[in-house]
Amino acid sequence: MGNIVNCYLARFKASLQIDSNIKESVAQELYTHLKEKSEELKEKGFSEEEADRLAVQALGSPELIARQIYETHAQGSWQEALLAALPHFTVALLFALYYWQNTFCLSVLLMAIVGMAVYGWHRDKPIWFFPWLGYYLFPILVSSILLVYFSPQIGWIATITYVPLALFVVIYIVEQTMKRDELYALLMLSLLPVAFGWLLSPGVGDKFIRSDIAMVQLEAKIPWIVVTFVVLAMATVAFVRLKQRQHKIAVLLIPLIAILFSVALTE
Repeated sequence: MGNIVNCYLARFKASLQIDSNIKESVAQELYTHLKEKSEELKEKGFSEEEADRLAVQALGSPELIARQIYETHAQGSWQEALLAALPHFTVALLFALYYWQNTFCLSVLLMAIVGMAVYGWHRDKPIWFFPWLGYYLFPILVSSILLVYFSPQIGWIATITYVPLALFVVIYIVEQTMKRDELYALLMLSLLPVAFGWLLSPGVGDKFIRSDIAMVQLEAKIPWIVVTFVVLAMATVAFVRLKQRQHKIAVLLIPLIAILFSVALTE
C-alpha cells in the first residue's frame, strides 16, 4: 500500500487512545479493509495512487473513525464501574462507622488493595483495576514522606535507600498506565488530592504525626471526609460508564472540586 494509506493509518492510530493491543488489532482490520477497497478500484482501471486516495476518502476522516471506535471500547459495564468504585466506598464506610483507626479493618483493607492490584496488573489491567492501583501507591508515597520527616531518628541510610526505590516504583507504574491511556493515569491518581488534601488540611496537617491532637481534629472532619470519598466513588462510576473522552475528563475534576470545597468549609 502507498503513502496515502500509511499516512491515513498513522493519523488513525495517533487519534485512538485505547489499549495498544486493541489499537493494533483495529488498525490491522482497517488496513485490510483499505487494501481490499484499493484492489477493487484498481481492477476497475484506477492507478494505485488514485485507488488508495479514493479508498481512504470512502472510509472518511480517520479522527472520526478513531473517536467512534474509542466510544465503543471506552464504556465499561456496571459491574466494572462498581468494582472500580469499591475502594472509595469502602474507605467512606470505614470513616462513617469510625473503624478507620481499627488495626484489623485497616489490615484487611490493605491486603485487599494489594491483592486486587496484583491481580489486575496480571490480568491485562482492566479499567476497574486503576483506582485500586491508586490506593496501592498511596501508602508508598506516605511512607516515603514519613521517612524523610523522621530521617534524623531513623537514619539517612534507610531514607536514601527506600525513597528512591519508592519513587522509581511510582514513576514506573504511572508511565506504564499512561501508555495504556492517559485518562487511566488520572483515574488512578484521583485519590491523591483527596487523601493528601485531608491530611494537610488546616488543623490537621500542621500537627500530623506530631501528636494525638491531629486525630481529634480529624475526627471532627469525618462527615466531610465521608462525603468526599462518596463523591469520588460516584465520579469513578460515571468515568467507567461514560463513552466520550471529554466527558470522562470533566467527571474526573469532581473529586478535586469536592475536596477543595470540603476543606474550605471545615477551616
